[in-house]
Amino acid sequence: MALSVRGLPKLSTTKASKATRVVTRASMWYGPDRAKWLGPYSDNACPSYLKGEYPGDYGWDSAGLSADPETFASYREAELIHARWGMLGALGCVGPELTGDSSLAPNPWFKQGALIFADGGLDYLGNPSLVHAQSIIAVLACQVVLMGLAEAYRVNGGPAGEGLDKLHPGESFDPLGLADDPDTFAELKVKEIKNGRLAMFSMFGFYVQAIVTGKGPVQNWQEHIADPWNVNGFPEVFATKFTPN
Repeated sequence: MALSVRGLPKLSTTKASKATRVVTRASMWYGPDRAKWLGPYSDNACPSYLKGEYPGDYGWDSAGLSADPETFASYREAELIHARWGMLGALGCVGPELTGDSSLAPNPWFKQGALIFADGGLDYLGNPSLVHAQSIIAVLACQVVLMGLAEAYRVNGGPAGEGLDKLHPGESFDPLGLADDPDTFAELKVKEIKNGRLAMFSMFGFYVQAIVTGKGPVQNWQEHIADPWNVNGFPEVFATKFTPN
């Protein structure tokens, strides 16, 4: 006999005390008593097919997009992969303004890639011996090969482990052993998807900021902190656009 919550590994009854501790702490994020999107007003507001089996399930699906199990699984995978890319992308958008271009001068993320076409190319962190990118063809080839191999490995498995969970493979993909404790693993899954959702919204904000202001997120933030009443998004988007002639 085994005890399991989706997102937690199965635990035998010989480890009953540990299983009790796992389920008790995990019940905050999993199961019928988990936190839901309407808080105390969530009764009868959550569809029956969202049972709290997966991390980040707050019982919200007003459009019924996850009613079909296969579609639900596909959306879960797409969301998690996009969330991970969103977190990497958000860091990558902030980084160039903090570390600068090849001369270590602040440079917004949407101008950073153009440095590859400059005479001296693009030196990461201003150090040509670290990573020197001067050929867009070479960069594209490396990205296609490395990303393709990583995705194929994730989906199909490889020498680092066969039959692993393609979303949370663990083992060789977890060299620090962060997922060794099932309780910690369940909590980390929730933290990952919550931070990933926030990162995807952040990326959308970075795009809009770049289009509207022509500046990077760090400079936008600095200008807002310096003058929050006048630099807050509203004047830039509406007030100045619709002023009378």
